[in-house]
Amino acid sequence: MEREVMFYSNLSTISYTIGIIIFGVTLSIRSNTKCQKHVIVFSTLQITFHFCTMDGIGLFSTFLEAHQPQLEASGVPRLFWEVLFKKLRYHTFDSGLVFQLMRIDYEDTERGPRDPVWKLFVSYEKGISAQDPNNIYLIDHAWIYDTNNARQNLLVTPGLLDRMCSLMGFDTEADENEKIEFVLNEMWRYNQTFSLNSGSIEDRMPIWYIMDEVGSAINHSNEPNFRTVPFLYLPERITYTLLFPIKNVDYEEEVTRDFIEGHTNDPKVRQALLLPWVEILFLGEDFVQVEPGEDYFVANHVQESLPEYIDEQLHPRDRNTKLKVFSEYSYINEYLTDPAFEIVNEESSADVLWYVSHFTDYKELSQRRPHVFVNQFPFECVLTIKDLLPIVGRRRAGDKLYDPDTLKTYPEWLPTTYNLNTELVKFVAYFEQRESMGLDNHWICKPCHLARGLDMHITKNLFHILRLPSTEPKIAQKYITDPVLYQRPENGKVKFDVRYVVLLRSVKHLKLFAYKNFFLRFANKEFALNNFDVYEQHFTVMNYLEDNPLCHVKCADFILEWEKQYPNFSWKDQIEPKILHMFKEVFEAAVAMEAPKGIDKNPQSRAMYAIDLMLEWRKDTVEPVLLEVNFSPDCKRACEYYPNFYNDIFRCLFLDDNNPEVFHDLCRAGN
Repeated sequence: MEREVMFYSNLSTISYTIGIIIFGVTLSIRSNTKCQKHVIVFSTLQITFHFCTMDGIGLFSTFLEAHQPQLEASGVPRLFWEVLFKKLRYHTFDSGLVFQLMRIDYEDTERGPRDPVWKLFVSYEKGISAQDPNNIYLIDHAWIYDTNNARQNLLVTPGLLDRMCSLMGFDTEADENEKIEFVLNEMWRYNQTFSLNSGSIEDRMPIWYIMDEVGSAINHSNEPNFRTVPFLYLPERITYTLLFPIKNVDYEEEVTRDFIEGHTNDPKVRQALLLPWVEILFLGEDFVQVEPGEDYFVANHVQESLPEYIDEQLHPRDRNTKLKVFSEYSYINEYLTDPAFEIVNEESSADVLWYVSHFTDYKELSQRRPHVFVNQFPFECVLTIKDLLPIVGRRRAGDKLYDPDTLKTYPEWLPTTYNLNTELVKFVAYFEQRESMGLDNHWICKPCHLARGLDMHITKNLFHILRLPSTEPKIAQKYITDPVLYQRPENGKVKFDVRYVVLLRSVKHLKLFAYKNFFLRFANKEFALNNFDVYEQHFTVMNYLEDNPLCHVKCADFILEWEKQYPNFSWKDQIEPKILHMFKEVFEAAVAMEAPKGIDKNPQSRAMYAIDLMLEWRKDTVEPVLLEVNFSPDCKRACEYYPNFYNDIFRCLFLDDNNPEVFHDLCRAGN
């Protein structure tokens, strides 16, 4: 992201571009230090400063014009603003005049994993007054990075690894790999975060940072005497942390802050979030999940109107007339060539509306154009949003909620999943219960509203997991530690996932079909339960990343190779029937309840979804595991592999052509 800033003075006009380039990442103003995200968005791309080089008041006014929204959003008291401006302008780092950094000597006792290495004390004999405007201090950042590049940063940035080890209390003389693993594990007790406020989805991923030795020595207190907030100083394109008192602090008193300020008012959630620094056990807490009420399903989601009743008999269709299709998706416009359909450019003349963005006004469509189809169902988000899908899936669990020996939750095809924002205490209780039983505790954490492997984390570090909800809503899902692997000649045994295209034609009387040609995605590196920050080892989505080779295998070739690699597990007779049955159960659960807790019936709706799954070893059997259900999937590869793809899809959805050579009828007896 770039924004041009013009400085006008009585001498000359100076222009430069705002942005901070650190380890190849352009940063802007957005911080997630509190529960509410601080987002500063300028209304135009050009900000004009009336910059009088001879007038300090004019300079301060210019500073406020650019930074006041940021200061207000961060809750920096107004009395500090002018002094902050002067310290920024003259690069005044004067914390050393009033604070003393001290390393804690534990003598003969061993320092625990939560015990601090350093502490910060007030060394100014008169103490620090919260009413003195001079008492705001600049804290530098020792390391700014995104998690995908953290290991590489530690390897190639001179002095960074040893600085982090010293800051975190680890032997700088240890083996390099040992030091790197320590820092990557321990850094979650020190990390702070902010995000970009514009640009591509990739640009808006969270950026993590660790404050310098002074800032990192500030420890937690439930009754803090200071606050810290991140701050982007635009003229010099530098981020700092601002440190200022919120009460009077005496000489030799420790400097503290609230590490989870603003995140929650729930005392149990607060205890859970503080686990990286304050030990408390959750083994006695209940980890069994309960389906939330309707309010949860509509909160933080796009509001939809429900269709009015339509008597389909009043709107008969002439089977001899072409259906006019308006599509926002270029591959439909290119590959839909069946003579029963005609591509049109105007929505108003279309019989079929195919959108790539979410459609919400079903009521108006049913009133004004009751004869028109749309490619979505009301409240299909119960399947396509990551935090709602497991809630729906658990409806198939029946009375058996989990296995007491393995703690595996039901149904079998659904990974154990917790919402880290609404079920955090239950998740911690479940995590600790698994730990106490010696069970594997690797988890994959996913943002609720992103795809393509973005901002996903795989870890068994509870502290790591607990820091992630501060960026955006996430789920924690039990990681598949024993996946069925695929032997690639040059790569070894790699992870893979399977994508099926599933068509929903009716909810009232469930009509569900699966396209027989499925699609494969492969990891590029041999699988092992290590190196979780190596994307090509643990993830399969390669088509959005530069320089990552994409392995192309059509399903017919895959089945032939599968039968060679796993001759005791017939794809047609053993594996695929389980997969198709899983699909049916997923949609039965989704239509079992009315909106907003389920997909609502609508005779105008037809929909196509892409369902991703993996295969997992369970003792001596292979079982499918549901990963996600995707709205408006990318079908470029489907069109290139099978040029009649959209002809078949549209004939099934809109002409009721259930070609058994092309589709599995999932509601047919026996499935």
